[in-house]
Amino acid sequence: MGESEILAKLKQAVIGLDQEAAVAAAKEAITAGMAPLKAIEEGLQPGVEIIGDKFDKLECFLPELIGSAKVFRAAVDVLEPEIAKLGVAKHTSGIAVIGTVKGDIHKIGKDIVVLLLKTRGFEVHDLGEDVPASEFLKAAENFNADIVGLSALLNTTMPAQQDVINLFKEQGVREKYKLMVGGAPVTQEWADEIGADAYAKTAEEGVSIALTYMSKKITT
Repeated sequence: MGESEILAKLKQAVIGLDQEAAVAAAKEAITAGMAPLKAIEEGLQPGVEIIGDKFDKLECFLPELIGSAKVFRAAVDVLEPEIAKLGVAKHTSGIAVIGTVKGDIHKIGKDIVVLLLKTRGFEVHDLGEDVPASEFLKAAENFNADIVGLSALLNTTMPAQQDVINLFKEQGVREKYKLMVGGAPVTQEWADEIGADAYAKTAEEGVSIALTYMSKKITT
């Protein structure tokens, strides 16, 4: 079987949410001697991007998005040992730390952003919910993050976004990171008021902003 056929199988398995087919195609790629990065970036990645685009256009919904991420992960788990053997690092778009701020236990919006960032090639560290400002700072430093995402789903927890930004300023590391805010009650006006670098109304918009930021960072 030729490489183009295997790449098509990988892509279709993700689109079809067929984990068994994705794993089988990943094994075929290894048997055929295909470069594992090629299998990921030219086979699996286009599939998850199609699902992500459909999700943004409301042509599919969260179960499909989650399903495509699981299929992608299962196939990558097969391919990653081959990457390790070659001593090649898998390409990442950037490193992101994201969490729901202190006092807020909502996660659905954050989880969608995490999924979309991963499908766009980001290394994502999800801190979970009810995250203190100090934990955002610690994670950003430990993981050498490019982007820190602060989610708030309640009006009463929005000030915790400002607390994080203030802490980064106090510690003299504010300019090291792109600090992004989002969540149902959050607005551009609020983002401007607290000194955030960016505000995203939707998950897809947030990912687009993140990708644009990283492309500019790489070229400067």
